[in-house]
Amino acid sequence: MAAALQIKRLARHDRAAAEAWDAFVQGCPSATFFHRAGWQNILVDVFRHDAYFLYAELDGQIAGVLPLGHVDSALFGNSLTSLPFAVYGGVAAVTEAVALALEKEASRIGRNLGVDHLELRNVVQRHSDWPLQDLYVTFRREILPDEEANMLAIPRKQRAMVRKGIKNGLRSEIDDGVGRFFALYADNVHRHGTPAMPKRYFQALLDEFAGDCEVLTVVAPDGRTLSSVLSFYFRDEVLPYYAGDDVLARDLAANDFKYWELMRRACARGLKVFDYGRSKQGTGSYSFKKNWGFEPAPLHYEYQLYKRDAIPQNNPSNAKYKLMIETWRRLPIGVANWLGPFVVRSLG
Repeated sequence: MAAALQIKRLARHDRAAAEAWDAFVQGCPSATFFHRAGWQNILVDVFRHDAYFLYAELDGQIAGVLPLGHVDSALFGNSLTSLPFAVYGGVAAVTEAVALALEKEASRIGRNLGVDHLELRNVVQRHSDWPLQDLYVTFRREILPDEEANMLAIPRKQRAMVRKGIKNGLRSEIDDGVGRFFALYADNVHRHGTPAMPKRYFQALLDEFAGDCEVLTVVAPDGRTLSSVLSFYFRDEVLPYYAGDDVLARDLAANDFKYWELMRRACARGLKVFDYGRSKQGTGSYSFKKNWGFEPAPLHYEYQLYKRDAIPQNNPSNAKYKLMIETWRRLPIGVANWLGPFVVRSLG
């Protein structure tokens, strides 16, 4: 007799279940860093969102996972997402039958919660009949085993910027905390007119994913901090995820130098993939990554719409947020950093 497939919810503080979850994620080809069990603690403890981390069990073994976060916002709507604050998500499973069972349970939960929509941030499209958000792409490339080969793989113009940073005497340091990173990051997003994530979120990432989350900061010869990046490590990949730059960073080539140093260090660790992360098409970050020789690959954010007629567009490219962005830029940074966490927790 075939064993029955059971869909269960990961309990908070169940260390044994979380370890089994992470062991599955580590070995499942379709899983990503954002499928790790620790994101449940981030969602609940930092953002006060309800988390529904579902797993399928077959013969006493995990056969699939689907991490979900419930974000109910007066500003941006009521949603169930895999995964809020993540660029990748959706189901990771050993078979299509397991994946469908997890998605069916997610849909049931979403309807019971009364959400406007269910969003699955898939890397690979799963449902051709679901509404699809085609705004985002991802950039990934192999890290070559030789440092100089990686340097030469960078197109000439950007390679010149990296060499400029080296010539300017810049150096990279690994930080124990998030203080220098957050100062650069918060100032950077404020200049772009968007709210900053709370400082405690970044510290929580370092604490939760100890050893697999790292802050690299670029320093000028006089000791001034110029640029910083918070990265995740997963299997043989490095994922630079949040970054910030001083206003002087461009003139000193600190931004390009920062990513080169991250790649160089990853090469020395024997890592195989540099994941430059998500960008919106037609933006400056999209062009920057293209100029580094990375080719975009589409992300497939799929939706089930329950109380909406169209996919939500909660991003700075939406024209209706133009006035809000301009107003945010004019706020004193202290006020912006105080207000920011109340706004970003609703975005997901």
